[in-house]
Amino acid sequence: MTYQPTALENAAAEPVPGADELEGGFERLVHPAPASTEEREAKIAKMLFGKDYSDYQAHATWTVDEGWHHKVIEPYGSFPMDPASAVLHYGQEIFEGLKAYRHEDGSIWTFRPTYNAARLNHSGRRLAIPDLSHEDFMASIVGLVRADSEWVPDVAGSSFYLRPFTFASEPFLGVRAAHRYEYMVIGSPSGPYFEHGFQPINVWVEPTYHRAGPGGMGDAKTGGNYASSLLPKVKAHEEGYDEVLFLDAATDTNLDELGGMNVFVVMADGTLKTPKLTGNILPGCTRSSILQLLRSQGKTVSEETIPLQWLLDGIKSGDVAEMFACGTAAVVTSIGSLTGAGFRVEIPGSDVTKALYDHLTAIQLGQLPDTFDWLYRLA
Repeated sequence: MTYQPTALENAAAEPVPGADELEGGFERLVHPAPASTEEREAKIAKMLFGKDYSDYQAHATWTVDEGWHHKVIEPYGSFPMDPASAVLHYGQEIFEGLKAYRHEDGSIWTFRPTYNAARLNHSGRRLAIPDLSHEDFMASIVGLVRADSEWVPDVAGSSFYLRPFTFASEPFLGVRAAHRYEYMVIGSPSGPYFEHGFQPINVWVEPTYHRAGPGGMGDAKTGGNYASSLLPKVKAHEEGYDEVLFLDAATDTNLDELGGMNVFVVMADGTLKTPKLTGNILPGCTRSSILQLLRSQGKTVSEETIPLQWLLDGIKSGDVAEMFACGTAAVVTSIGSLTGAGFRVEIPGSDVTKALYDHLTAIQLGQLPDTFDWLYRLA
């Protein structure tokens, strides 16, 4: 059967202008006190994921009368927020995550940024937040990275993590969609998401809590979905597990996703499976990329309902050879064990997982041909 792209993938395929054409779409303001070379290099050397931030941030405001306006690249920092701001009371907030990579020749690139632009709007529509054009999204990324180009590290395994987000800022306590929003992008020089690097993670299969349910916001990248995953993650971490695998809220029998990553199962016969998108699962950019990459290699990969019991039986019988999680932050990481109420299984294989990680990161770093036109040059 010929693969049919999703609506999100089709939206992401719409062309956008190059970076030189978009530069200036967000006006760069003068920074009165940027970090010194020593301060910047010290933070880059630490490369703690999401802990240190660069000199600038992108910022735009939406109002009913003016739409998106006041588009600037401004000094990073806090700004006044009214205690009645709608986001603080009703959670109208969406976000994205993508990375900028420095290639060997010093140029700076990012990976499938229009997918993030399209998904930001996909999430926003679910939360009644106004669309941001792909051109504005890209102009904000271009403007921030060019202003903070010296913050993009060149160490193996490193990147400049970009976090675009939108939230309701109107001071209003009535229950309705807000009439004012802020869009922002911040950047952080980062190393690996998991501090132990590419090593298999130990996963707790959550029997009680769910991150989303039918008809909810599971396929929107919004803080509420992550907030609902935090308590079970805290409990799992206390027991020594790296991550939590959530089951579907309707039956408590089928795989959904980890707290922040999609999952794949590698069969002993070389075929692969991943949970189908049901509206409860985030349509990950890395997930989409892996599906396209595997199919281009002639691999059989299916999107289907994956019962937990079937998976456990397959691991025990040897029919399941590997399992991995994927997402922008971690890229691809091997799942070494699953533990739940009354069971624990080990999954020793990681060859396919490591090959996928190597292939994807090599494309991102410009070390393999970009046959899918996934890369976008920022600077």
